[in-house]
Amino acid sequence: MSNRRILKLLTDAEAALRENLHRHDLDPTARAHMEQALSHTREAYVATNEFGKARTVQQLADDSAAVDRLIEKLRHGKSLGPVTKSIRI
Repeated sequence: MSNRRILKLLTDAEAALRENLHRHDLDPTARAHMEQALSHTREAYVATNEFGKARTVQQLADDSAAVDRLIEKLRHGKSLGPVTKSIRI
């Protein structure tokens, strides 16, 4: 199978996952799996298209976990309002 064909199939898979993620009745577990699948699909595209530029599966999982932790901290942290600074003339 040619790289062009693989990239086309990965693009189709990404489109299908994105379409499913727009459903409002999606089970949270299914949504989490689809979000992970979307990340892996994107990384597979990079690995196929740009040799040597993709992360390993473990690196992708670690990065994803780090983002999840950051989002959780932001959700439970103090709300950041607009910052205003005075200007002296």
